[in-house]
Amino acid sequence: MQDKAPKKQRASVRKRADAIKEFRCKNLIAVIEDPADIKNIGTVIRNVNALGVEKAYVVDPRNSLPNDWQEMRERKSLSSTSVSAVKWTFVKRFDSTEDCLNHLESNGFVSVVTSPHVKGKTNVYLHEGDFTQFAKLAVWFGNEKRGISETAIHRSAMCVAIPMFGMIESLNLGTSSGIVLYEIAKQRREYQSRYRNAGRRGERTDPLPTIMPRDNV
Repeated sequence: MQDKAPKKQRASVRKRADAIKEFRCKNLIAVIEDPADIKNIGTVIRNVNALGVEKAYVVDPRNSLPNDWQEMRERKSLSSTSVSAVKWTFVKRFDSTEDCLNHLESNGFVSVVTSPHVKGKTNVYLHEGDFTQFAKLAVWFGNEKRGISETAIHRSAMCVAIPMFGMIESLNLGTSSGIVLYEIAKQRREYQSRYRNAGRRGERTDPLPTIMPRDNV
């Protein structure tokens, strides 16, 4: 009797993993640049996992995290704040913004940053941007107080802003990352549903589903 519950649980986990596989947004990475609070790292990782983003990168000059993902998965502070999402989401750590950008660019990724209007850059509001134009996309979120760095802005394709309508014109990292990643993942999931390849090539005869059936939830 003691072995039946774990086996059932493992089967349930495998079923869920198989069900969500086709809904994950390929070649979409969320980057957290120099976060001050480890709780915010966990919150963003939770958003990454829940919204079907493929990976999370953390620029961590303070050495708050171990380099090895397996060690991260065992870190209680990350596991609790991410509600165990760190166990199911690949996370890679970098010492500096330059290291992270070099790694992304060498692998063909284009970066966009979450930032207010920056003179001389392409600036878009979140709901107006086309985030399917890049085959490989990294979305950057800045430090809780200082925001995104000049280095990341300079090497990005565009600055993305969430429209604000209140007296307070800012959101915390967990909230802003959830809003931004939801819109970008939605666009890219719809794109994956219709096309097999980048550049709107290989249109599918039967589009893939974009919403998880309730019996798999």
